[in-house]
Amino acid sequence: MSNDSNPALTVDEIIDCLRDRWRASYDLQLVVRRNRLYIQVMWAYLEQQSFPLSEKAYRSHLNEVIEVVNRLGLSDVVRKWLATTSQKPRIGKAISLQLKADERLEEFLL
Repeated sequence: MSNDSNPALTVDEIIDCLRDRWRASYDLQLVVRRNRLYIQVMWAYLEQQSFPLSEKAYRSHLNEVIEVVNRLGLSDVVRKWLATTSQKPRIGKAISLQLKADERLEEFLL
């Protein structure tokens, strides 16, 4: 679904971006609220002792999240948001971006 002007996100690119921005490999989640889809950068991160996933499971989870973003054609939107948001995840407070897409979004809102 991607083209040269909107290359697909990769797990390594996301991890590098998160580490460059916030010095931690934060968890990403897709959340549906009021028929809207959001990507959230959570406050938990891989480097925490209490983080519930192994690095392999974390990478697999990130792959599932970015697969949805890529299939919606929103890789550049998410890429730019992660690089420019002034917000920072804090304990108990994720940062969110509403994913606005065409009719393909409906399959994720069921």
